[in-house]
Amino acid sequence: MTILVLNCGSSSIKYQLFNMNNDSEVLAKGLLERIGLTDSILTHKPTGKDNYKVVLDIPDHTVGINMVMEALVHPVHGVIKTVDEIKAVGHRVAHGGENFKESVLIDNDVKRDIEKCAELAPLHNPAHLKGILSCEKLLPGIPQVAVFDTSFHQTMPDYAFMYAIPYEYYDKYKIRKYGFHGTSHRYVAEKACRLLGMDYPCSKIITCHLGNGASITAIENGKSIDTSMGFTPVDGLIMGTRTGEIDPGVVLYLADKEELSVSGVNNMINKKSGVAGISQLSSDMRDLEVAAAEGNPKALLALNMYAYKIKKFIGAYAAALNGLDLLIFTAGVGENDFNARKMICSDMEYMGIEIDTGVNHGVKGRDLIISKPTSKVKVMVVTTDEEFVIASDTKEIVEKLNI
Repeated sequence: MTILVLNCGSSSIKYQLFNMNNDSEVLAKGLLERIGLTDSILTHKPTGKDNYKVVLDIPDHTVGINMVMEALVHPVHGVIKTVDEIKAVGHRVAHGGENFKESVLIDNDVKRDIEKCAELAPLHNPAHLKGILSCEKLLPGIPQVAVFDTSFHQTMPDYAFMYAIPYEYYDKYKIRKYGFHGTSHRYVAEKACRLLGMDYPCSKIITCHLGNGASITAIENGKSIDTSMGFTPVDGLIMGTRTGEIDPGVVLYLADKEELSVSGVNNMINKKSGVAGISQLSSDMRDLEVAAAEGNPKALLALNMYAYKIKKFIGAYAAALNGLDLLIFTAGVGENDFNARKMICSDMEYMGIEIDTGVNHGVKGRDLIISKPTSKVKVMVVTTDEEFVIASDTKEIVEKLNI
């Protein structure tokens, strides 16, 4: 089964085309940027062929997805003969609210619910819906599946996901912790257990998805019981440009002193904070590590704060789990930054975490155990693949239609 996976942003489309009948082969992947702006850029990477790049004004997502289709069937750079070979489309959807505990076949009711959740994810859900509607026009009759970032965390108990605000706001607005990156957390936990020969449904696992956006999840017996992101993806860890958890009083104080509007506050906590705000330099950990090595005190402070916050969450979630069998690092920073992993795992021997600094230093973008043989807790770097999860869920749901 050939499945197209789409991750539509407000002005971008990431895509991968899978042959799920051939050991989940990736036929092509690509990125379309600057939708709605001049000089939109499509970078198409077909497996076994030269990359293909084109610059053209793309006014909307329908035109953009049509451009992706043309690249997939291109006589030189294409990987399929016609779009009729595409049997299903899987969409990453950021927010499913409380309605979706698992991936679902998209119908009119699902589209309405995705639209309702746009209020909770205004930068993401409207774009995902555009992608779904565009595919309806371009691939009429082809089944589409929605895979939600929030679904995996719907197993959290109420005492973990509720906020200590008047209960009426939950009743009226569904204000609660939802969590994100669920597709990645689920994938790397299952993958690590498979590689290690561990019993996933009987394990205590903490997964650290560390990228420009970052979150940590506590997984007990295959279920998420707590996660660091909350009502929005700004809560929890210090990130590239996001504050992570913060005293609400600070936000109120700054709004008053700096005369910030709601939009101004949103811009501050989402785009001007995190390690970029602390360092006054960059949101990229590589830049900060170079600057810290050169003696930049703000860069060093940002790195120390970043690692300290993650370390605290690991300790808290080990307490929530009443023990820990496996600690996983994944995503851009987690998979590639040995220094960040070293800082996070330092002085954690009391928890049974002992990393092998030599092995850790050499791991970049591959699956490997980085803990010592004597470590009571296994520590592992695991590469994530959210697109594969979306393709797998799509295949499973679509195959059921033919029963």
